[in-house]
Amino acid sequence: MSTQALNILLERAEAERDDALAKLQELQQQAAAARAQADQLGQYRSEYEQRWTRQFAQRTTIDIVGHYQSFGQRLDQAISQQGAISQFAEQRVERAREVLRDLELRVASVRKLIERRQGELRRSAQRREQKLTDEQAARAALSQMNPFVRLSA
Repeated sequence: MSTQALNILLERAEAERDDALAKLQELQQQAAAARAQADQLGQYRSEYEQRWTRQFAQRTTIDIVGHYQSFGQRLDQAISQQGAISQFAEQRVERAREVLRDLELRVASVRKLIERRQGELRRSAQRREQKLTDEQAARAALSQMNPFVRLSA
């Protein structure tokens, strides 16, 4: 594979990695928002219980207790649902991290391949240059030893 083709492959791999990084960041923000909402619901649940504990210390009707329990159950369902959403968001973040790691590894592999190819090209150029230098030196030595070479040139 040519160096130009490898550079194109590297650009494509870097673009994929950059897209994966942007996706990961987006998913992290979504997961953080889901966690924050779950935390807010939990905090609201605690405040709600404290309020009603104070209310129950005073006189309360059976209807109010029923409403409290009904709302508390719906609140618990919302907390449970938001917890599941938060957990799902975290799983998506972890999968995105894995994809990003794989793409970073691919970028590093292509870079390493390019470095090796460039090293091979440098060594090949150095060998050609050395061969030319050796040939010129051999001709120069030969021309010094043979007086007829100077006359014909």
